[in-house]
Amino acid sequence: MKTAAFARRLSLSLLLLSAAGASLAAAPVASSTAPAVADNPAQHPTFTVRVVGQGKPLLLIPGLNCPGAVWDETVAHYQRQYQCHIISLAGFGGQAPAATLADPLLPAVRDQLLAYIVAQKLGKPTIVGHSLGGFLALALSTARPEAIGPLVIVDSLPFLAAIQNPDATAETARPQATAMRQQMRVGHQPVITQRQMVAGMVTDTARQRLVARWGAASDAPTAAQAMYDLYTLDLRADVARIQQPVLVLGSWAAYAAYGSTKESTRAIFVQQYAKLPQVRIEMSEAGRHFLMYDDTAWLLAQTDAFLKQPAVAKK
Repeated sequence: MKTAAFARRLSLSLLLLSAAGASLAAAPVASSTAPAVADNPAQHPTFTVRVVGQGKPLLLIPGLNCPGAVWDETVAHYQRQYQCHIISLAGFGGQAPAATLADPLLPAVRDQLLAYIVAQKLGKPTIVGHSLGGFLALALSTARPEAIGPLVIVDSLPFLAAIQNPDATAETARPQATAMRQQMRVGHQPVITQRQMVAGMVTDTARQRLVARWGAASDAPTAAQAMYDLYTLDLRADVARIQQPVLVLGSWAAYAAYGSTKESTRAIFVQQYAKLPQVRIEMSEAGRHFLMYDDTAWLLAQTDAFLKQPAVAKK
């Protein structure tokens, strides 16, 4: 079944990041500027922030087990127009884990991000989120619709557990999610399996090694809790509260070998975002899960056009 194939591939791709290994240094980014207001890291133990550029505020949130460096090319493109607040989640990609692991984790991250936005006087920042970061972007806007600006969601959905079964609920997904969390806490996949799965997420072999290194440097309990939250938090109805325009950028090419098509994969996105009032969904032709690497020019062109729309630019 095409939907089931998509679900297996996406779920395994996310799970892989808790157990990958290789070596490659992250590319540097242009020099940063200080925040307009002095930050207090003690107030947000679930993440750190690096600020680059000047202009309207733009928050960039990475996916599972990735540090903020995953957005290096995106930041280089936008830092002359936006003040980029680059988030790195504690425990991911070499970041030290929080002293106390919140359960649930993602609502704690959401609340601390909202407090950061208020403390930094960012107004209604534009938010760009990949995978888990896209889920957090949705969570921010559903919790405080009046405080958040336009969203760019990169290959992410409001409820991961419903990919395979649209009738799934948080309660029906909980037993599987609990077992998955326990498995992720205690073990890693064989290296050959890890590398095979990385290839399903990004095409370039150097980028595969980079993503794998980030996975190996991540804290397993943190990743396990994050995945549990993704499977047991359902935002499909909550997105109806989002007041700002949303651009969703999806991938499908990695799932073609499992019987998926661009149309069948797009239908999953359409179904999950059905209640979101102002949404545009676009699918990459050839990019895999890491669209910022696999289809950089397309992602930036889509985002540029979206942010320049009058209805978006004035937000």
